[in-house]
Order: sequence, then C-alpha cells, then structure tokens
Amino acid sequence: MSPLLEVALNGSRSRAEHPKIPRSPKELAKEARASVDAGAQIVHLHPYDPSGIETLSAEPCVAAIRAVRAACPGIPISLTTSATVEPDPHRRLMLIAGWTELPDLVTANQGEEGILELCEMLIERGVGIEAGLLSLEDARAFVRSGLADRCVRVLVEPLDNHPETAIAHAAAMEDVLSTAGIVLEQIHHGDGMPSWAVSARAVSRGHGIRTGLEDTTVLPDGRPAADNAVLVRVALAMLPQK
Repeated sequence: MSPLLEVALNGSRSRAEHPKIPRSPKELAKEARASVDAGAQIVHLHPYDPSGIETLSAEPCVAAIRAVRAACPGIPISLTTSATVEPDPHRRLMLIAGWTELPDLVTANQGEEGILELCEMLIERGVGIEAGLLSLEDARAFVRSGLADRCVRVLVEPLDNHPETAIAHAAAMEDVLSTAGIVLEQIHHGDGMPSWAVSARAVSRGHGIRTGLEDTTVLPDGRPAADNAVLVRVALAMLPQK
C-alpha cells in the first residue's frame, strides 16, 4: 500500500496567521478541490458557523461536509472532534451525536476526556476513527484502551517546536505502538516548521504524512506557503513516486 497524503485545511488558525485559512463551506470546498488536484487523498477540516466561530454543531458540520463532498466526490472527509472546539466532554458528545450527515472519518485525540465514549458512539454509526496521538502518554493510553483494532489508522502528531525534539517524540510514540503490536496504518505530521522534519522521517519509515494550513503556514525553506495546494504539492514530492 502506498503511503497516504492527507491535507488539513484550516484547524483553529486565525486569518492573522494566514489570510487564506478557509472557513465557509464555499472556501473549504475550493481549498479541498485544489488540494485534491495537487495530490491529497484525504481531506481533514474544522467546521465554522456563519459568524466565524469554530463549532461541532450539526448544521455547520453538514454544510461543510456537503460542500466538500460536492467538490471532491469520492474523497474521504475527516472532521475534527477536538476538545479545543468544545471542552466539555458531555456537551461534545451530545453535539456530535446530533450530526445528521456523517463524515467518512474523524480525528479523535486519545488524551482527551471522554474520547473513548465518543469513539464508541461514532464507530457504532459507521464513522472511521483516526486516533490522534499528540504525546507519549496519548500513545500509552491508546494501547491501554483496546480501541486499536476498531480504528482506521493512527495519526502521530508531535507538537514540539524544535525539529529534532519533534522527530524524537514521533519515534518514541511509534515505538510504543510497535512494542504493543499495533500495526495500524500511520500518518505523521508536526506543527509549524518541525512538521517538515516529522514528515521526512515518516516517509523514510514508509508512513503516510499530513500537511496543510492547520499544520504549517510555511514551506520547508521557511517561506510563507500561498495556500493548502502548495503545501500538498511539496509534501507529494517527498513521497515515493509510483
């Protein structure tokens, strides 16, 4: 199986950080289509309400999913379930249980309160789980959870602000998974400039990678990236060519 390339279109970044962060369904659809044309195989996004607030409420989530599906038919769509959007685990579960149109996948950060109950509910509804590991403790918690055999893949996501530290952190999380005998497909990324170093290591290990304006607004040489599609094209060039 060839390593996957996922694009994370927006996340929680402000437009002060990058003027082309997409938020509306129309903007998300445009950036998703350009990213898929550039080589992305999975689209990850964070929905926003009409006032520009990040949300897990059903109506904005449906609007985002429908717009991106129309623009990118057949491309798996992954939505966030992050506690940064809704910190209260009970309200988060209630909001996501109210989704009336489901994404293909969600990212589920394994260190968050209430994440196992949330994953169980979504698995029962047929939604794939990308298990997010942001730390070594997240990796250990994921092993203890027994959830691995029902997940689609693991996202190894060290958020350290120094490339060497981020690489070492990714390696340590991967080692926890390997020691536990978890052989799920992996996609790796970091945050900011270290994301490129994390991706390079992942490619050398045969793993998939993720990029996009959620993960970094700069190119490997430090220049600002024009948009998501530019980041995807650079990441695609890192992967083995068929």
